[in-house]
Amino acid sequence: MTTVNETVKAIKAIQTLEALAVCPHHDDSRAGVKKALLQHRSHLEKQVVLIKKYEEMSRYENSLEGHIAGVDEAGRGPIAGEVVAAAVILPDGFMLPGLDDSKKLSLKKRLAFRETIMQVAYYGIGIASVEEIDMLNIYQASRLAMKRAVAGLGERPGHLLVDAMTIDAGIPETSIIKGDAHSVSIAAASIIAKTERDMRMEAHDMKYPGYNFSAHKGYGTKEHLEALETLGPCEIHRRTFEPVRTISQGRPEMS
Repeated sequence: MTTVNETVKAIKAIQTLEALAVCPHHDDSRAGVKKALLQHRSHLEKQVVLIKKYEEMSRYENSLEGHIAGVDEAGRGPIAGEVVAAAVILPDGFMLPGLDDSKKLSLKKRLAFRETIMQVAYYGIGIASVEEIDMLNIYQASRLAMKRAVAGLGERPGHLLVDAMTIDAGIPETSIIKGDAHSVSIAAASIIAKTERDMRMEAHDMKYPGYNFSAHKGYGTKEHLEALETLGPCEIHRRTFEPVRTISQGRPEMS
């Protein structure tokens, strides 16, 4: 007879609920085996749900022909830092159960998905600077970052799926409200954009100590606003955003 550990390993190798239902290990009365069967069944049931959701989120991509790029941005709401956009073309047949709006994922999951996506997909990243945000306004700066992300793709897409915006990049496009929850391509772009921006804010934290950018990523948290009152604005604060505009009047810029 195999050991419990060997049997558990064999159970975990089973890929479907159907195969699990007919496997011979149900006749094994050992407690460790019974527990492994229950746990693996729960795992496979969750995978079925995630796969179904992934398939539902692929309906826009499946309705179009050619290379489809999802486009999303991160950083419209903060009072500091750049806005970062990403464009992603997922390969045909790609499946990543659990892919979702980046805001719904844990940091660990976002980083794992980022690595997977970057290994297999065409992707482009676009940045609009704080100066461009203040000059253009955040909406137009976000569109600019998205256009730059599309231009940075290694392959020209035949159609764009864009989260809640139109960007007029010279490519047919579809704007999807809450697209990062309804399109796998936009969800993938949201993960790349958010993780890229978070990394940039962590780098800013090293350059501009005292604001704790690595924690709040430039959003107007209580901690951030208190630091802004105490230290004044630094180079990456958006001068057209309140309360930066009011606080910065008559105060020197931190550099």
